[in-house]
Amino acid sequence: MDIATSALPQTTQSRVRSIIGGSLGNLVEWYDWYVYSAFSLYFAAAFFPKGNQNAQLLNTAGIFAIGFLMRPIGGWLMGTFADKHGRKTALTFSVLLMSAGSLIIALTPNFDHIGIAAPILLVFARIIQGLSVGGEYGTSATYLSEMATKKHRGFYSSFQYVTLIMGQLLALAVLILLQRVFLTEDQLHSWGWRIPFAIGAMLAIIVMYLRRSLQESVTLDKKEDVNRDARGSLRALAQHPRAVLTVIGLTIGGTVAFYTFTTYMQKFLVNTNGFSKNTATLISTLTLIVFMLIQPLYGLLSDKIGRKPLLKAFGVLGTITTIPILTFLSHTNNFWVAFGLIMLALLIVSNYTAINAVVKAELFPAHIRALGVGFPYAIAVSAFGGSAEYLALLFKQNGHEEWFYWYVTGCIVMSLLVYVTMIDTQKHSKIDGE
Repeated sequence: MDIATSALPQTTQSRVRSIIGGSLGNLVEWYDWYVYSAFSLYFAAAFFPKGNQNAQLLNTAGIFAIGFLMRPIGGWLMGTFADKHGRKTALTFSVLLMSAGSLIIALTPNFDHIGIAAPILLVFARIIQGLSVGGEYGTSATYLSEMATKKHRGFYSSFQYVTLIMGQLLALAVLILLQRVFLTEDQLHSWGWRIPFAIGAMLAIIVMYLRRSLQESVTLDKKEDVNRDARGSLRALAQHPRAVLTVIGLTIGGTVAFYTFTTYMQKFLVNTNGFSKNTATLISTLTLIVFMLIQPLYGLLSDKIGRKPLLKAFGVLGTITTIPILTFLSHTNNFWVAFGLIMLALLIVSNYTAINAVVKAELFPAHIRALGVGFPYAIAVSAFGGSAEYLALLFKQNGHEEWFYWYVTGCIVMSLLVYVTMIDTQKHSKIDGE
């Protein structure tokens, strides 16, 4: 083999330390990613000419989309880098890119001072961050899966989504604190929006330092030149078409359901139900907190009964309940009923989110694992997860909001077909025996 599993940490303490170090970077990456959308209302005017606020927000949303489109490229580049040069180096470089992007946004002068250079720098920063977050998923999923023992691989890997959700919550917490405690509305619009980006840059630097001390999960065997050249290459990945298509197929339904019941829910509760923004934010925050806390339980369950039963449970329950949940949700004005319905959906989605990273990692051999996990996943997320909210709003605008309910269900059905026909990766893991 061109890559062999290294001597893993010999103690539970050292292994946990490595898992924490890998997970903290994921938290910071997603904090930086979500801060952009959380604070776009405040910094839009700083990067574009004065005028219509809707036009400014559309411009910032367009740049956000550019970052999303960069994720497959990031998954390819960083996955290749991780397979060729090691997970530790790739994880460190990934968080460095994210830090650089946040720092550029925090320090870029307003449009009034540097003109067109302001939006150009904003685009450049989001391109860097898109590459970073695109590469982070595959590399961190690979690292966490390789560092964990076989017995607890699902449990440890579930912390990838714990930290992903935690990053989203941290961005929201910073927004609430700045809004309600530390700054006035005018201060936030004037200069306060730069604070969360500066915080993200500093946190990334701290995590980069922590990641430098991580133990590598694999060692590179430099004796076999042919195999070394094939590491992390698209040519080598093409030799595993079934695994690549499995990653895309099992991701489609999960990513659409995830974005529907997390990021889109706040807008849904306001636009469809008529909840106030504050109430909708509170409901979304509470459901995200519970959602975050239950991920390890599902990961632990997958270690006991296998990955496939959980994925099939998501596919079957998601197919049956998505339309009723969204239909009932659209007709309620009760806080706790809305919370309960969203929470029910997230309990079902957790069968996917908690274990999807380890399932993908277990499909590939070590020499193309980071690329195999990150690249096809990023393609599926960009095409389906990234467009979910846009499609939901488009259907609503055209008077057919219920069509989106059917769309989400259809995507879950597509993934269910994959879940039924795929192997149980816990029992047939490519990580075992390396």
